Amino acid sequence: MAETTSPELSTADARLIERFIERIWSEDGLADRTLEAYRRDLAQLSRWLETRGHALATATREDLSAYHGSQPVSVRSMARRQSAFRRFYAQLARDDGAREDPTLLMQRPKMPRGLPKALAEREIEALIVAPDTGTPLGLRDRAMLELMYSSGLRVSELVDLPLSGLNTRQGVLRVTGKGGKDRLVPVGEEALVHVERYLAEARPGLAQGHGQPPALFLSRRGSAMSRQQFWTLVKGYALQVGIPGKRVSPHVLRHSFATHLLNHGADLRALQMLLGHSALSTTQIYTLVAKEGLKRLHAQHHPRG
Repeated sequence: MAETTSPELSTADARLIERFIERIWSEDGLADRTLEAYRRDLAQLSRWLETRGHALATATREDLSAYHGSQPVSVRSMARRQSAFRRFYAQLARDDGAREDPTLLMQRPKMPRGLPKALAEREIEALIVAPDTGTPLGLRDRAMLELMYSSGLRVSELVDLPLSGLNTRQGVLRVTGKGGKDRLVPVGEEALVHVERYLAEARPGLAQGHGQPPALFLSRRGSAMSRQQFWTLVKGYALQVGIPGKRVSPHVLRHSFATHLLNHGADLRALQMLLGHSALSTTQIYTLVAKEGLKRLHAQHHPRG
């Protein structure tokens, strides 16, 4: 864990902050950077409250509103600061049922909605063909990349796919998405070729000595792949073909699937069903990505762009 709270704080506030940090670290396993940011936010609030003759434990809703007004920060920093305060005061209220939580009616800042980042079609092609299909692991990796891009799966859906969820005869997947909702997703012909080759030439060897594992895609140990393992291999192949690691993640393949379908004229509601979005508004963000791409294309190639 990161360094302890500054000794400038009152002893009571310092103890409260450290107890809070210890508890969320043990309960939620937050990253050190997040813990240190929470600690810093609470320490700054404590020092500000002290100038008003108050302490963390006695802060009111008015105190917190005045603090936010006197300490302008970016929307993202405000959201993190409020997260720290909400969790801190919720914990105090749980420990002492008579204590009022001053954050209950605080208005949450509206975070700007960033556009999903997609790779160009030529970059996707280079990434997908990067694995060495002369090896069992390369065959598996090629099949996973093909399937994820072909069907727009979430990374959790890909690694959790059961063998029974694939129907090679009909060329469809039964995918269990968020909220335990099942959907049928078509598999492209190219992806199906590589998945069938993986099943015939690579999976039996990976499963050797492990009976018949339920997962479709297996690690070298014969168990299901983890999200972290797939993330690592995607990053590796991206670097191999000259795509900066910061531009690539497993979710970028899903974003690319959606963006490229829209660019080629896909219907928005059909895309919603393929992605497993419960609300059309979630899918509509991809229309903005497609529009941005068209703007860049126009600016680059039109004589008056």
